[in-house]
Amino acid sequence: MNLTDYVKQVSLDDFGKAFRHEAKWNARLRSTGGRFFPKDGHLDFNPKMLEVHGLEVFRKIVRHELCHYHLFFEKKGYKHADRDFKILLHQVDGLRFAPKLAERPVSLHQYRCQNCGQDYQRKRKVDTKKYRCGKCHGYLIYRQ
Repeated sequence: MNLTDYVKQVSLDDFGKAFRHEAKWNARLRSTGGRFFPKDGHLDFNPKMLEVHGLEVFRKIVRHELCHYHLFFEKKGYKHADRDFKILLHQVDGLRFAPKLAERPVSLHQYRCQNCGQDYQRKRKVDTKKYRCGKCHGYLIYRQ
């Protein structure tokens, strides 16, 4: 599927207006479904939203970004808090928020103080020679 052609078709079908810029996939997007760039008018979309949630939800994400796009070029309020944006989004049945993707498991590193037994959990590994317990300044032992 050519993304730009799909966005142009959604724009004509749902807004009755032409989309005259480029739409791109951006795999670096994590929690957002898409982004509008007022500087050059292009749209970025998260390919995982299409893979995980399907075409119906993705079309609603495209509508959301097209609301930003069309309102910006009509010199109306195109930001999330603007009344024009909320009204248009409701009219075209776009999504207000991007649906959640499956969260990546966080590998926790666990440490315990030798002196007081205080437990610590960290996302990143800690150098036990450099860092000490914040409670009693005892040495830390890596547990997992």
